[in-house]
Amino acid sequence: MKFFLDTANIDEIGQALDWGLCDGVTTNPTLVAREGREMEEAAKEICELVGPDRPVSAEVLAVEYDAIVKEAQERAAWAENIVVKIPLIPEGVKAMKTVSEMGIPINATLIFASTQALLAAKAGATYLSPFVGRQDDAGFDGMASVEQIAQFLRMYDDLDCEIILASARTVEHVIRGTQCGAHICTMPFDLLQKLFKHPMTDIGLDKFLADYRAMQEELGK
Repeated sequence: MKFFLDTANIDEIGQALDWGLCDGVTTNPTLVAREGREMEEAAKEICELVGPDRPVSAEVLAVEYDAIVKEAQERAAWAENIVVKIPLIPEGVKAMKTVSEMGIPINATLIFASTQALLAAKAGATYLSPFVGRQDDAGFDGMASVEQIAQFLRMYDDLDCEIILASARTVEHVIRGTQCGAHICTMPFDLLQKLFKHPMTDIGLDKFLADYRAMQEELGK
């Protein structure tokens, strides 16, 4: 599984890159606004930071077909590794078809059901982003939709997409994502940090170091 960082914070991205745990970045208007930046400025800096081999998703703000296509072209021109996020609405799906035929990679976002993902896949999306955490919040089983999407991608070779497990909130979401067939998990920085943590690791490390220090003291070193 690949790890994408779901953020527009440069420091967080830099730390994940330093750990070797950032395969790409996803942003959205909320995350960019949280940093107090304009979309284009933030996206370009992120693209430069992560390098051309890591995709960076930048979302359109338009909701009408012509405007979505126009914004998609503008965003694609920002950097060679830009992926355009288009929401799963009728005008968005229509635009996905056009934009994909231009050779622009698409991240179909705000997917909450496998049926929506199927529409995006048929329209030429490169990535399908089911929002697992938000489905769980609404009383649905978010991982069930991931399993269903993974199943139809395996069955039909003409649907050439990758699943981005989006809205991941817990370590369990990440683990279940690997079991359900997601290709990528995009997560906030604090969740990435939690993947390191287990109390037994800290206890074990403290014991190893204490035992070695005790031996050194016995030897008078």
